[in-house]
Amino acid sequence: MEILTVILTGLTAGLHTSTWGMYKDSPHEGFTWPKYLRSTIASLIFAPIVWYFTDLDVTTATGIVLLWGSTYLCERLVMEVWKTFLRQEDQSKYFIPMQLHVLGRVVESKRDRYIAAFFYVGGIVLVTWVLIKLWGMHQAGELNLNPYIILLFLSIGGWISAFGGAWKDAPIEGFETFKFFRSPAVAYFWAWMAANLTDNFLVITMCGIGFTIASIETYKTFFFPSRPRGKFQGKPIDFPEMLKTRQKFIAVFVACWLFVIVAGVMAFMGEHSGLV
Repeated sequence: MEILTVILTGLTAGLHTSTWGMYKDSPHEGFTWPKYLRSTIASLIFAPIVWYFTDLDVTTATGIVLLWGSTYLCERLVMEVWKTFLRQEDQSKYFIPMQLHVLGRVVESKRDRYIAAFFYVGGIVLVTWVLIKLWGMHQAGELNLNPYIILLFLSIGGWISAFGGAWKDAPIEGFETFKFFRSPAVAYFWAWMAANLTDNFLVITMCGIGFTIASIETYKTFFFPSRPRGKFQGKPIDFPEMLKTRQKFIAVFVACWLFVIVAGVMAFMGEHSGLV
């Protein structure tokens, strides 16, 4: 029974990402099932792995919520590393390159991109190690800090996203103050949400980033459906039929949100404890 819950959690997290990605990109790139299901398949793979290493109790609503957010982050992280550093693709179709670039100039050298990927992934591994060590110190009573101060560190992914986005987008489309501070504020909120349910520093951090991506992408995609994605700004709509076809997938997206929102409400209404 637990593995079925894990699969359902991974499925809804993956379909959530697949749907907003397709909704924004398909008018410019068209639609194919393999591309649509790519994130879904990745999430179905990551959900059992995350469950195994975090030992979350998916028989509870709390465990489901935390697994959903953590799986979401893992899928997004792997996909972004692949698209930024490893994938070789014609970047001329983008207004903002998806491949690693410096001030708008794409890094063509595979060697240089692979080196950058090594240090990027290495930094993530280091942060993960630090989070695990700090959690151990917290459990041993050796980390005597106010939980809300700790959350400033556990929501650091929001600041990384803000600076990374500014580095990537600002040289091309300009700097937006609201956009820069949006991710840190939203990440702190979601980290607080997760911290009500668990004291596991790594899970709090993963959920904070995962739910931040999910909520911000929902805002950008469905609150401004006629506004092209930044990477396609000024680019022609080559597949206008998708403007209508993509509407059929909204029900899937809503169902995915309902799944995790209902679990979240149940988690908060039931007995729960965490860092805060």
